[in-house]
Amino acid sequence: MAKSVTKGLRILVTNDDGIHAPGLKALEKIARKLSSDVWVVAPEEEQSGSAHSLSLANPLRVRKLSARKYAVRGTPSDCVLMAIRHIMMDTPPDLVLSGVNRGQNIADDVTYSGTIAAAMEGTQLGVPSIALSQAFGFSGHANVKWATAEHFAPEIIQKLVAAGWPEEVLINVNFPDVVPASVTGIEVTRQGKRDQSLVRVEERIDARNNPYYWLGFERILSNPPQGTDLRAIYEGRISITPLHMDLTHSRTSKALSEALGTLAKPRKPRKTSRKAP
Repeated sequence: MAKSVTKGLRILVTNDDGIHAPGLKALEKIARKLSSDVWVVAPEEEQSGSAHSLSLANPLRVRKLSARKYAVRGTPSDCVLMAIRHIMMDTPPDLVLSGVNRGQNIADDVTYSGTIAAAMEGTQLGVPSIALSQAFGFSGHANVKWATAEHFAPEIIQKLVAAGWPEEVLINVNFPDVVPASVTGIEVTRQGKRDQSLVRVEERIDARNNPYYWLGFERILSNPPQGTDLRAIYEGRISITPLHMDLTHSRTSKALSEALGTLAKPRKPRKTSRKAP
């Protein structure tokens, strides 16, 4: 592993599970294997499922915990924005690492994930960004195998940085729910799609006899297509998916332009005669 690739980099570490999350500690360890210049700016509280949201209706509170470590009362996107445009403004980071998330961020998860959103914000602000997540299985989040991410992430990040990627792309890395010795490989994948029929709404009753609800997914085995992030994780491989910030669907755009014909063409301004005063 070529240590010189990341040795001089200034790395920003963030997450969506909160400043005290075990995955953030794991990512700090990973980052410090790559560089001595590591900064941590993470949410004060858990922000899972916050997606790419910014706190526009409320002020942000920033608390300095120690040198180069800050907690922000806001979303993951808030944290990255505050870090790059304020806390680290004089010398911005060269790389943003987001995670390590407690649970996988694959398929439709990427549209909800605060972990992915932090990497999106870094990408929008011109900093190469990588999101990292550690899957856990039916045994629950009490048995997350952080050692797998810690073991493989440093070399993967080194190779990704050495290879480089386009400015409008962020990298989504997911580690399978197996111990390091049982990882079956590393695969560059495409984003999969979940069966949305597995989404459930669970109703409960509080102490005052009022209903409240929990949202979640049924945790059952499925049979996703080969080449997807879902399949890679199911089969014990590390999934690396490049995600693009431009959400335009080019084929549909072209088809609609052809279907609309002249309606899609800009109209020439109408000539008007102007009388002298």
